[in-house]
Order: sequence, then C-alpha cells, then structure tokens
Amino acid sequence: MTAKVAPYGSWRSPITSELIVREMVGLNQTRIDGPDTYWIEMRPSEGGRNVIVKCNLEGKLTDVTPPEFNARTRVHEYGGGDYVVHQGTAFFSNFSDQRIYRQAHGSKPEPLTPDCEQGAVSPRCSLRYADAVIDVERKRLLCVREDHSNHEREAVNTLVSVRLDGVDGSGDAGAILISGNDFYSSPRLSPDGSRLSWLTWNHPNMPWDGTELWVADLAPDGALISSRRVGGGVNESIFQPEWSADGILHFVSDQSGWWNIYRQTQDGGIEPVQTREAEFGAPQWVFGMSTYAFASPKLIVCTYAERGIWHLGLIDTSAGALEQVETPYTDISFLRAGEGRAVFRAGSPTHTAAMVQLDLSTRETRVLRSSHNMAIEPGYLSVPQPIEFPTEAGLKAYAFFYPPQNQDYATSSGERPPLLVKSHGGPTSAAVTRLSLDIQYWTSRGIAVLDVNYGGSSGYGREYRQRLVGQWGIVDVDDCINGALFLVGREDSDEARLMIDGASAGGYTTLCALTFRDTFAAGASHFGVSDAEALAKDTHKFESRYLDGLIGPYPERRDLYIERSPINFTDRLSCPVIFFQGLEDKVVPPSQAEKMVEALRMKGLPVAYVAFPGEQHGFRRAENIRRSLDAELYFYSRVFGFELAEPVEPVEIDNL
Repeated sequence: MTAKVAPYGSWRSPITSELIVREMVGLNQTRIDGPDTYWIEMRPSEGGRNVIVKCNLEGKLTDVTPPEFNARTRVHEYGGGDYVVHQGTAFFSNFSDQRIYRQAHGSKPEPLTPDCEQGAVSPRCSLRYADAVIDVERKRLLCVREDHSNHEREAVNTLVSVRLDGVDGSGDAGAILISGNDFYSSPRLSPDGSRLSWLTWNHPNMPWDGTELWVADLAPDGALISSRRVGGGVNESIFQPEWSADGILHFVSDQSGWWNIYRQTQDGGIEPVQTREAEFGAPQWVFGMSTYAFASPKLIVCTYAERGIWHLGLIDTSAGALEQVETPYTDISFLRAGEGRAVFRAGSPTHTAAMVQLDLSTRETRVLRSSHNMAIEPGYLSVPQPIEFPTEAGLKAYAFFYPPQNQDYATSSGERPPLLVKSHGGPTSAAVTRLSLDIQYWTSRGIAVLDVNYGGSSGYGREYRQRLVGQWGIVDVDDCINGALFLVGREDSDEARLMIDGASAGGYTTLCALTFRDTFAAGASHFGVSDAEALAKDTHKFESRYLDGLIGPYPERRDLYIERSPINFTDRLSCPVIFFQGLEDKVVPPSQAEKMVEALRMKGLPVAYVAFPGEQHGFRRAENIRRSLDAELYFYSRVFGFELAEPVEPVEIDNL
C-alpha cells in the first residue's frame, strides 16, 4: 500500500485515547503465596480502583477484592505496600476508610482496625497503614502506621503490630513497636520469627538520599529488644532489606556509588554479594518495591539497570557470580521468587507492561496478565533510541528518542517533525523503555518524542542522581533543552516546533523551561509545581523537606525559592501553555495551577486550564486520562496550525 503524504501531526492513528483507556490496567505489587501469584490491578474503567488479583498454577485469574473495596493505602500519599497474603488469606488497606481488612478465601472482608465514629472527631479516623508483614507465630501484622489525628502538627509515623483477630480490648488500632524518627519502611521478619529488620530516616532526607537499616530481637511477647543499627546513614541510601531462608540479612546499598546488594556477616560486618557499576535498587517513592528475591538460600533472582536499561539476572551467593538471563524485556520491577519460579512486572519497547513468570529451570517466560490486550501492528510503533548528548559543564546526559512512526504515512521532503520533550516526575525517577501507548499516541500522529533522563534521574549511579542537589530548575532544564537542540542539530526535529510537557516535578521542569528560557514554543503542565515556596509550605509530610536538597533549606534560602518559581516571573513567559489539575491533589494543590493560569490570562498569552474533580496527584479515571491526552493534542494543533486527522473534543483556549 502506498503511504499517504500528510504533514507531521496530521496522521490518522489507530492508537486513540479511547483505545488506551478502554484496554488498559495498571499492574504492580506482585506476591507469591505457595502455588499462587497475586498482584494489584489499577483499573481506570472502574474509577481507578485497586483490585487484588489471584493467578493459580493453571493461569486462571480471580478478583480477590469485592467491587465495593479499593485496596489502596494513603501512607506517604503515594501509597504502595497495600496488601499481603498468607495461605490464601489477604490483608489489605481499604482506600475509603483506610482500615485494614482480612479476607479469607471465599469470604467477605472483615475489618481488623477500628472504624471512625460517625460524625465524631476521632483519632482513629486518621490512621493509615502500609507495608505489612505477617508474624505467624504471634498472630499479628507488623506494618507502618501514619497518624494524622493531630492537625496541629505533621503526621506521626511508627512501626506497629495489629492483631489478626481484630481490635484489642483497649480499642487501639495497633501497638507501637518503634517510634521517634520521621519515617519508617520495610519491616521484614527473619524466617524463624526471632528478628525484625526495618528502614528509617529523618527530615530533610528522602529515602534515596540516606536511610538507616536496623535490626532488633523479638521478645516472647513480641516487643523489640536489643535494637542495633546495621548500616546506612545520612549519606548512604539502603533499599529493600530481605532475609535469606537461612537467616542472613541482605539489603541494597549505594555506599559504592551504585545500588548494589550486600549482606551481613556472622560477625556483624557487611560484605558485598556482587559488585557492579549498575543499579540493583530504585528510589523508594512507594512501599512494597522489590528488585531482588531469594529462589533458594543461595540463589538470588534480581533485576538491575545499566544506562537506564533493566536486565534480569541470577546471583549465586556462594560465588558472588552474576548470570544475565536473556529476556525480551528492558524494564523489570516488583520481582518476587518462589520454588522454581520468579514473577515480575516487565515491558519492552514493543511490549506494554505485563505480569511475567520465569521458570528457573528452563529459563522460559510466560505472560500471566498484560496491562493492555489490544494488538497493535509494529508498523505503528516507534522504537526508542538511547542517546547520549553533551550538556552543561562538559558533562553528558541521557534520553530515549522516539521518531515519528506510522506505516500509513509519509511527509513531504524537507519537513522536520515537531518534537515533544518529556520531563519525567520525581524528579528522582526515570524514563524507561517499555512500550508506552501514551508516547505512541504522539509518534503515530507524526510528533517525535524525547524522553529525557536529566541529571538527577535514577539508573545511572548516585553521582548522576546528585547532580540535581541544589540545582532543581537548572540542571534538569539545561538537559531537556540540550537534548532538544541535539536533535535539532541532527535534523531530527523542527526548531520552530519544540514542545515540552511533564507531570508533578516534571511539570515544574516544564514550567521553568517555558518561563526562564526561550527554546520551546509551547508546553503542558500536568499537576506541575509553579510555586516552589508554596510547595515547601503546603505539601504532605513525605515531601515536606524534599526541596531542602533540591533547592536549599527553607526559609533560610527563601531567595532561591522565589528566584526559581515560575509564578513570580510570568512576565518572562512568551508562549502558550495548557494546565491539567486534579482538584483533590494534596501534593501539588490546585491553587498553584490556578494562580499560573490567571497570570497568563492577564498577560494575554494563550492558556487553557482543564480541572478534574475527584482526582488526586495523578489521574486514575479513564475519562480523565483520555481527556488529558486529547486536550493536549488539540492545544498543540491550534497553536501550530496543523489539522487533526480525527475529531477531538475542543478545549477552551483563552487569548488564542
């Protein structure tokens, strides 16, 4: 078939927003319980509800969570560690009331923690739980608890025990095991139940800056005794402690400059299991993350990143040797292992995220569940190209470039494509290479995409991650601009049609690039930060001191916050911007977007504002995900004057 000639941006694509949300589910938080595998599905078609799903050996899938329940905790607002399973019984946090429920196989969920008193101000209404482990011998859950009962101070985080037979006689929602620090995570019980390990850290650190690993013995009554610090500190990030079946404590540390796996020796020392310039860990934005697991006392199944690409490996802990397992996947996470098998979430440039099982004897993989079941012909898919490009101070930065790709279309000679630069959130997270239909939505319409892993991103070692210390709004912006100009220099994009978008922290990078520089001709902020000072004064506990490291201590360096807040310099803006915002966002409150929108309206710049009632930080409802994609495309089509191949619901644009 002869390709049609049409301008970039005007190609008709089978990858529609309706297709994306209709077929899509989010997949995370794998668990293995005997022969069964479990995971969480986030379903946009059900209003973003989290559902625990069980997969048996034959591959039969069963919803565990009844329709009226949503297995999602709000600890740290980002959640994770929503559930745990033991011998077919699930224990999970329910989103609407944040109570822990026990659900035996075939039974209705039963609450373990107290309910709020209707219409009353009760401390119990404000308790949230996450990251549980089961203490079988003592018939209790050990988990993180976040207490929001005192509105005059920030939430209090502790490790607590919750009885499996329900609320105890005093009416408490769990007995405190350890307290006093700002944050706790990853309680892990030794196989014989005699020791508990956990991670802890304090303001202003984030867990990827510095954490401490602690261990305590358990007294017969379950109390913690003889607590001692195993490792870590303010300048060492420890991630995912795990016990081997023979009772040896393992963990991931970046003490070498790379997140590698270590273990505790019998004399209390620390030794590496395997040393490599690769990342065996990741920023702990949510609870329940797992990059390695024990298949046997001496065999670790792991995933690790090299230059932003994830691999699967096996480590013989006796020899310390790493064997790479060949798979088609380049993005691997939420890894668990059991007898003879491992399960994980994985994706590749041509595969959307899926729950995958690896047979450890045959090395064969089997997809248990795909996040998207719609088959898309390869001729419509753009395969990412890893690129390195020069940036400020003689350094290099990294990105993945997606050229336009649609088997039905060609363009007239001489035209270069518009380029959409994506600045990921975090800002300590990373762009990955699994198939993203959100990216293919653009490339299949003739718009190139550059997904930038700017300085500060994970996957490239601690030194690269720390490039952003004190430099947020500068280094990330430099790298996004230099990546775009690198492609212009290669004649892979049109210098007059450069766009940038980002969500959350990526939205801040986007707004800084649009305000303080003049490289981009348009942009989109998805619940992005426009007022760094407001964020420092009005956000949740987990991130309330994050900006100390990214910008400077507040209020001592208030001058920097003012200098780097786009809201204070709208007079420098000279291009159109569209804003998307959840009206129940507690991380970046709607007031930030609304102030920016009003300032642009007053200045006479083209601006659009799309608000979503009921949405929090990140959009979970199908209709809102669809609307944000289509509205951004419509906005750019009006700004740059290209015709759309299919009708899109218009968005109101002021001052156009």
